[in-house]
Amino acid sequence: MQIWDTAGQERFKTITETYYKGAAAVILVYSVTDRKTFQSLENWIKQINDSQPEGISKIIVGNKSDCSDGERQVSKEEGEKLAKNYGVPFLESSAKDNYNIGQIFSTIGGDIKEKLLEKKETPNQESGKKNGFGL
Repeated sequence: MQIWDTAGQERFKTITETYYKGAAAVILVYSVTDRKTFQSLENWIKQINDSQPEGISKIIVGNKSDCSDGERQVSKEEGEKLAKNYGVPFLESSAKDNYNIGQIFSTIGGDIKEKLLEKKETPNQESGKKNGFGL
């Protein structure tokens, strides 16, 4: 597994397109304490969909869920609504408290596995025969 953290920086935008083409999944993370990171998600999703419209698994993650209500700039409901709009899973997490970190990878891993199984065709299914030799 290779994990690339571009921190949403625009200077990485041109090279990330190259990596999307070979990627099985993308974890889109924003900070619940920074509305700007949330607002940039739609541009990142559009870029991903333009680079590889089908087959790439995505999940939206709102990080820093451990923050106080006064620090929060993006509600959980807003994150859920955006994810629902794009038909992708959503989780809130806290890297600081190790909250939902394993769940992020379990969710995206399960989605990758499901897509691989859907793509996989056995010789029996392709030919309609009982074995790969046409017998």
